[in-house]
Amino acid sequence: MSLFGKSVLLKLSIVSIFFCSWILPVFSQDIPIYKKSSFPIEQRVRDLLSRMTLEEKVAQVTHLHANSLLVKGKLDKSKIKDMLSKDCGTGFVECFTYSGQDCLELMNSIQLHMRKNTRLGIPSFTVSESLHGSFQGGSTIFPQAIALGSTFNRRLAYEMTSAISEELNAQNIKQVLAPDIDVCRDLRWGRVEECIGEAPYMIAEIGLAEVRGYLDGHISPMLKHYGAHGTPQGGINLASVSCGERDLLSVYLYPFERIARETHVMAVMSSYDSWNRIPNSASRYLLTELLRNRWGFKGYVYSDWGAVNMLKSFHHTAQNDAEAGLQALTSGLDADASDRCFLELPSLISSNKLDIRYLDLAVSRILRAKFEMGMFDYKLPEKGSYNKYVHTSGHIDLARQIAEESVILMKNANGILPLDVENLNSVAIIGPNAAHVQFGDYSWCNDNAKGVTLLDAVKSMYGEKLAINYARGCDLSTDDHSGFIAAIEAAKKSDLSVVVVGSSASDSSALTGEGHDLSDLVLPGVQEELVEEIYKLGKPVVVVLLAGKPFAIPWIKGHIPGILVQWYPGEQGGTALAEILFGKVNPSGKLNFSFPQSVGHLPCFYDYLPSDKGYYHHPGSKGKVGWDYVFSDTKPLWAFGHGLSYTNFKYLSATTQKEDFGQKDTIRLSIDICNTGSCDGMEVPQVYIRDVVSSVATPVQELKEFEKVFIKKGETAHVSFSIPVSELALYNEKMERVVEPGAFELQIGSASDDIRINKTITVEKDRIAVIPSEGDDNVNQLNFVK
Repeated sequence: MSLFGKSVLLKLSIVSIFFCSWILPVFSQDIPIYKKSSFPIEQRVRDLLSRMTLEEKVAQVTHLHANSLLVKGKLDKSKIKDMLSKDCGTGFVECFTYSGQDCLELMNSIQLHMRKNTRLGIPSFTVSESLHGSFQGGSTIFPQAIALGSTFNRRLAYEMTSAISEELNAQNIKQVLAPDIDVCRDLRWGRVEECIGEAPYMIAEIGLAEVRGYLDGHISPMLKHYGAHGTPQGGINLASVSCGERDLLSVYLYPFERIARETHVMAVMSSYDSWNRIPNSASRYLLTELLRNRWGFKGYVYSDWGAVNMLKSFHHTAQNDAEAGLQALTSGLDADASDRCFLELPSLISSNKLDIRYLDLAVSRILRAKFEMGMFDYKLPEKGSYNKYVHTSGHIDLARQIAEESVILMKNANGILPLDVENLNSVAIIGPNAAHVQFGDYSWCNDNAKGVTLLDAVKSMYGEKLAINYARGCDLSTDDHSGFIAAIEAAKKSDLSVVVVGSSASDSSALTGEGHDLSDLVLPGVQEELVEEIYKLGKPVVVVLLAGKPFAIPWIKGHIPGILVQWYPGEQGGTALAEILFGKVNPSGKLNFSFPQSVGHLPCFYDYLPSDKGYYHHPGSKGKVGWDYVFSDTKPLWAFGHGLSYTNFKYLSATTQKEDFGQKDTIRLSIDICNTGSCDGMEVPQVYIRDVVSSVATPVQELKEFEKVFIKKGETAHVSFSIPVSELALYNEKMERVVEPGAFELQIGSASDDIRINKTITVEKDRIAVIPSEGDDNVNQLNFVK
């Protein structure tokens, strides 16, 4: 090539380089960094935050309620632009009163508006409840949380939230206000039914499975209600919880810490109540020091609805909305649901009462969660595919299976159950819950047409073989005896009576649920009198407690030979119960809550301290004065973990690989269990641990492992457990979390009061130390947004 040619090429190359260096930045500026999925999320958050106005930031920490978009009960799309600022949008939106299909239309419209018609195209978190199924009408109604807990089955918990996720995605819901992982310790509280159980370890394990099901299904779960919440004073909803820091960390917050550390959960809901006289929604200790600095949580905290305003109106720690918003935001609460308090933030910032960095930090957490969940670019669901994912036959079958595994056989004297249809001519189905569904709170309906009652199921399955005599007998709560005559006549005409008593939720006469607390735990109304009258006939009686919490029923336990507990069982509850009553399914549920003898025996939970159930152990009874309780003993009516089967299980052996352990070791435990009965069944071996001698008082036993196993008749199952030695830790006098050296008793059995095998292991003195926190208490998270 000539020199001239090389010169021309050189000039062209220089021009090309200059041109490209000028035009490429223009092209790259057309697509901001925050819209590039290939960039790290932290970089995308920083970029987007740097572009936002104050109004756009405030919009991200507030919430829109979609009822404002309704006209005569129907969605009015023209209102979307009126309700949403064209430039700002909103951080969160819900539509609880809509059917699933209407929800899909609304959420698609809103999300398109956010993406196309707001300045920055920031999507909203579309929000719904899903405690036991999507809250949108037409969704599958799964058994209530308390019923899921009594299955003791992690797999079912995962499968349930995986199925719920399919329905939520079809409805374009991406953020759910679930699961509830409160540790409940007062059975008077109306929200017992929303809780998995009383044992922190079991709650954490079932909760972990639920969270993983949601996350794998591309739904963002929200842990609630953060803070000590499940033992309100007097059992009154929203009342303060009194406990020390040791119980706060080792009992009430144990499930939250486990799930926050072990999953990528991005949302936590603050609770209404207070601990140590500081409202939980304005507690820097809870929301920042523990949750973020110590546990490393990277997501956002969302207020329970109205919780920020309650700082002013309920707790009286704030004088006005602005002060309430200031308290919540600076403590670490990021999203204000159902209030106007965060709308005061701009005035606080302009008057130098609030550093904008606090708002930037809250917004950055919400944006991070939206990026993590793929909110900016997920494909909106299509209306035509809705029925492929919502209320499918597979989901209905799963709801029935969970209901089956949740039923607890409490008593079976003389083998009265299962009922033998070949030896019966007639059966009476009696009681206020025998012919009415009970789905529980946070259900989109409580309509018989949407579920199966026991009466429905027995008629369908055995109506051609048995004479079925039904009578309601009484209602759930009043003193009306007028139905007794018909109930007694039905029982007289029948070989056997099944009496279904209990409670209700989600209707005008609710006895359980949010805001429906009880001052007593006897069966409400005249239900127990109804059972007594049927019993007096001298014919066989089976009682089913269909309820949302334990009730004190000592007379029924003492007199009725067959007793079952069915927590609110979802839409297939009647079918599941009938299958168990007539032996098509072997019951396998276990008690996730201890039953008290009376309300005066509260608190009633299995992991009490050695000093807490009496010193004299000389109980009295009616007409015989004793010590401790003068007229009673201190034991529960039925203990945590209790649950019988139609077969029998023999615990043959339990072995560990070694007996001396260090802090970083894992206890490998193997158990052999033989089904010695006449039918196949499922058993739940439970492993409890007792610290034999400790520097602070520790419980008589703490559940640290369980597994649900199917064992064929005559066969032996080999069950293996792995328990980290760190699970033996306590908070010592200095509030250091340590595993102390010494002996630990392993209690292995079928229930907390049915221990079959005891073993002792030792933690060696020279192999223990303070267990370090994974987070850094000194991290200043405000540095992120500087």
